[in-house]
Amino acid sequence: MKYLITLFIIVLPIIGFAQDPMLQNDTDELEDQATQITQQYNNELALTSKQFVLFQKKVEEFLIRRETIETKYKGKEKLDLLFTMQEVETREMNDILTRPQLNLYKKIKAKIQPLSVVDKR
Repeated sequence: MKYLITLFIIVLPIIGFAQDPMLQNDTDELEDQATQITQQYNNELALTSKQFVLFQKKVEEFLIRRETIETKYKGKEKLDLLFTMQEVETREMNDILTRPQLNLYKKIKAKIQPLSVVDKR
């Protein structure tokens, strides 16, 4: 009995925190936007069907994070966070794309997914 209680105490927090809270705000609009962005990349990168699905999910994950940053932060702090987020996204695409695809992705990313422009007033 003591073993079961200890196991329950250890497993419960792990299960409770297993989901990424950023991904719980998924909307159909962001999913559609992720599909459109992925299609634009696919036109340039020639993704396989498996890559397309993984790439789309990763884009959607970062669109959710971007939306959160854009609503909570302003000015330079917002731009810094968006820049850092895009660097993380690029690193994570390394697991999905081949090296030639990743090099091309880095070149076209600014055109397809530009950072926000901050008005300095």
